[in-house]
Amino acid sequence: MSMDPHLHSSRTALSVNLNKVALVRNTRHLGIPSVTRAATLCLQAGAGGITVHPRPDERHIRLHDVFDLAQVLQAWPGREYNIEGNPFHNLMDVAREVCARGLPLHQLTFVPDSEGQFTSDHGWSFSQDAERLRPLIAEAQALGARVSLFMDPEPAAMAAARAVGADRVELYTEPYAAAWHTPQRASQLERYRAAAQAALDAGLGVNAGHDLNRDNLTAFLHGVPGVSEVSIGHALIADALELGYSATVADYRRCIDEAFGGADSSAGLGNRQPQSHDERVGP
Repeated sequence: MSMDPHLHSSRTALSVNLNKVALVRNTRHLGIPSVTRAATLCLQAGAGGITVHPRPDERHIRLHDVFDLAQVLQAWPGREYNIEGNPFHNLMDVAREVCARGLPLHQLTFVPDSEGQFTSDHGWSFSQDAERLRPLIAEAQALGARVSLFMDPEPAAMAAARAVGADRVELYTEPYAAAWHTPQRASQLERYRAAAQAALDAGLGVNAGHDLNRDNLTAFLHGVPGVSEVSIGHALIADALELGYSATVADYRRCIDEAFGGADSSAGLGNRQPQSHDERVGP
């Protein structure tokens, strides 16, 4: 198994989940708001990547969105495309088609949600899921994608996730967010710190996502070691309804910068189009 090149990166990338943009668009037949326009504005503002979760019922992201967004990402070398979903439903078929078309696909995040599930609300179980996941992880990696497993913050499960072939884990952060205004906030943060450290010790990269927002993101990244990427959708798009995409992405990047004690040296990238394959935002 190859080592994740971003394993010990000091800066966290912001991947913007565009599901909710598609959800609003799907309520009419006018094609607005545009998912690809949203992606472009977020990338211009310095987002490190784009995330989508194309569920089988297409209630938000639709299949054509996946390919349209992959074409957008072609113009942004160094930014990453992350597709989430259940590998036992439609995710692998989507990934195979993206790669067959020669389009970019940097990461697949395997999520154990049911077809009609309202939102992702739990991680994979080990050892129950291990043998089913192993061949699909290998296939995804053969397609050229990094594989991240959506996981609850259980330190004991991290070595098993690495053993099954994963490159990263995405820590499911809703319990942390739910505890933000309660006395359990510190103990929840400690759970995530311990899980992230166990993942790093096992040779995994660490992502995080679900209900992170401008209030709780800085404290999370300050307290949890080695987070390579945060994937944020619902809160970020809600903020963008008030602030606009560019200002919202800038403010989430500020939250990330504050967790690391200062301004991001790449902050000047902002609205510039990328100039070379070496120019990237995030780790």
